[in-house]
Amino acid sequence: MRTWVIALVSPIERAELIDELLRSFDPPEDSRVADAWKAEAESRIDAYEAGRLSADSAEAMFARINTR
Repeated sequence: MRTWVIALVSPIERAELIDELLRSFDPPEDSRVADAWKAEAESRIDAYEAGRLSADSAEAMFARINTR
């Protein structure tokens, strides 16, 4: 694409094009998997808010990772 043609495209449209190009490297998303992860995340949030699930601080999590 020539520079003068690119100048005719708005910054928003260029950003959208870049986003589409980057997404083209990823495999197609399986909506069943995405839906399952969404349900799992919502379940964990609900459990945390109800007090059935505890959480560690970021510092504790990184300390645990760094000891491996």
